[in-house]
Formats: sequence, structure tokens, C-alpha cells
Amino acid sequence: MDAPIAVTLEANGLRLEPLGPEHADGLRNAASDGELWKLRITSVPTPEAVDEYIATAITMRPGRLAFAVTDAASGRVFGTTSYHDIVPAISRAEIGYTWYARSVQRTHVNTTCKLLLLTHAFETMGCALVGFRTDNFNFTSQAAIERLGAKKDGVLRHHALRRDGTVRDTVMYSIARGEWPEVKAQLRYLLARRA
Repeated sequence: MDAPIAVTLEANGLRLEPLGPEHADGLRNAASDGELWKLRITSVPTPEAVDEYIATAITMRPGRLAFAVTDAASGRVFGTTSYHDIVPAISRAEIGYTWYARSVQRTHVNTTCKLLLLTHAFETMGCALVGFRTDNFNFTSQAAIERLGAKKDGVLRHHALRRDGTVRDTVMYSIARGEWPEVKAQLRYLLARRA
């Protein structure tokens, strides 16, 4: 597996483009749509912290490749998602740091993004396994990950610090290369049902 390079992915009216400073105002608007930073179980930045959030994502390369999730026609920024914890030596990457404006949650946006990222991970990058992780109290995220067809690997106890100073358990999921054809078919089916 090669380390991912900056790439733009597009389908179903969405574009995933490498996250950069030019997306700051759009991310501020997306975070403000629902005041997402107030959720204790996410890492959504406050509007004032968006520039630092983007700078941090960029400095984490090559272990993280962050994307702005945008409307392909208008350029409106819906949120962000990333490949992270990329380990080429074992052909493994994770998808995370994902959040979207409240107005596009429970739409085709997340399913399309995951289809784009998983297709690129398995079919271009050559991943053997793609992982996901979420807060043990983020039941919405857990359900969304499970709807993708990911398998629950387990829970890492006392694993990460939340913004409020409490320590979370982290629920881990993954999709293996051999499972990808069935997962891909299911994601396409879900998107066709929404069309």
C-alpha cells in the first residue's frame, strides 16, 4: 500500500477535496449549523478554532489526509472527513475526524463520502483493512458505522480525552478487503433508495 496522496473525489453532487485554509469560512458555517462544537462526544471545532483545526490537520500529513466535503455545484462546505492513522507497512488506514453541518446529517452525504473514501482506500490505495472509531456515547455515529457494514472489533477502555476533560472509551470498527464487495453493493443500494 502506498501512502495516500492529495486527491479530489466526486460523486452524487459531492466533492471531497484536500482540506486547506480556503475552506475555513465554509467550515465555520458548517460547524455553526447546529452548534456542533457543543456536543461533548465530538471534536468539532468552535468557529474561532477552525483555522487551528485546519492547520493541525495539514501538519499531521502523511499520517492524516483531511478533506473538505463540499457541494460540487455551489462549493458550499458541508463538513470534513479524513483518512488517518495510515500505516502503509500493514496496508491499514482509518476514516474519521468526520462531521457535517446538521442540515445535511441523515442525508446522502455521509453514505456518499464513505463510498468514495472506501472505494479509493481499497481499490486505489490498496488497503487490506479500513478502520473506524468513535466515542462510546456517540450512539448515532456507532449506528452509522454499523449501517456501512463495518464489524465491531471491540472497545478500548479509558482511551482518549474529551474536550470537557472526561476520558472516553473508544469503540473500534473495521472493514476488511474481502468484505469490501458486499459493503460496496450495500452502500450503492442505500444511495439508490434515496435517489
